[in-house]
Amino acid sequence: MKFTKLLATAAIGLGLATGAVAQEDKTKVGFIYVGPVGDGGWTYEHDKGRQAVEAHFGDKVETVYQESVPEGADAARAITQMALNGADLIFTTSFGFMDPTIAVAQKFPNVKFEHATGYKRADNVSTYSARFYEGRAIQGHIAGRMTESNIIGYIGSYPIPEVIRGINSAFIHARKANPDVQFKIVWAYTWFDPAKEADAAKVLIEQGADVILQHTDSTAPQAAAQEAGNVITFGQASDMSEYAPKPRVSSIIDNWAPYYIDRVQAVMDGSWASKDTWDGIGPGMVEIGEISDAVPADVKEEALALKAQIASGEYHPFTGPINKQDGSAWLAAGETADDGTLAGMNFYVEGLEGDIPQ
Repeated sequence: MKFTKLLATAAIGLGLATGAVAQEDKTKVGFIYVGPVGDGGWTYEHDKGRQAVEAHFGDKVETVYQESVPEGADAARAITQMALNGADLIFTTSFGFMDPTIAVAQKFPNVKFEHATGYKRADNVSTYSARFYEGRAIQGHIAGRMTESNIIGYIGSYPIPEVIRGINSAFIHARKANPDVQFKIVWAYTWFDPAKEADAAKVLIEQGADVILQHTDSTAPQAAAQEAGNVITFGQASDMSEYAPKPRVSSIIDNWAPYYIDRVQAVMDGSWASKDTWDGIGPGMVEIGEISDAVPADVKEEALALKAQIASGEYHPFTGPINKQDGSAWLAAGETADDGTLAGMNFYVEGLEGDIPQ
């Protein structure tokens, strides 16, 4: 009997040890989000990427996340805690997490970090972003062709290059489609605040805008446009298709899943290295949501043709001749913008009114 108990105890001990090893063998992947996972936009799509990692790797991974983390000191604390809790790889998914990510990475050289939309790297810090401006070109074309008031409203989050690129791209292509177009821009100074976003949309509609574009993360501008009637919108970061076929007539969808799966795999097989990734429509990181039947057939055809040209590399959204806002030459006819200029873009193109806040 004692021998049987001894065997049983040994078996239990072995099982516990095996379970511990299995747990340790899991790759732990963390995500730091600037908004709630239910924002319907930016963070919602990043969390879909996290879920795709779980679905792809199954019990080989454990994922954790913290949502609604403010940019700044709170981010440093959240990232640090995630590293202390054993994360092997941490994705920090907002521009304002850049400096906290770099600072924490210095303290945890054995942890890999991936920062979205930033430009600072280290041996254990990669950066990644999507060429959202490619999608803005398509939105701008549709907006320019569909506006009746010739006033297009744009809700900006923060005056950083990513947002300025989007405004410029949308404006260039709206003007190509309709030379009489004007842009009115409201800076919300937030990524996610439904009340502020709704107020911004209402102000733009009061100023005559019958098209609203946004670089903020909630669906509040869609709701404001729906209430106003005769205003069209575009989904930001996510499809926001609950507002289709109108006001939401199309969208930019951020598809992070393939990148997240690839980078987790790199950690697993030991091939992870610091790098910068900036992909667009062609590789599939930027998707164009279904263009609804509220868009005239010929405009939809034009938009899809533009999408195909961008995806193939046949056309670059920043192709000259393009001048800067002050009239000085920027790109000569046929010349395309280099990535360095686009990454640091801090100027409006000719025709846009107002100043970029400092």
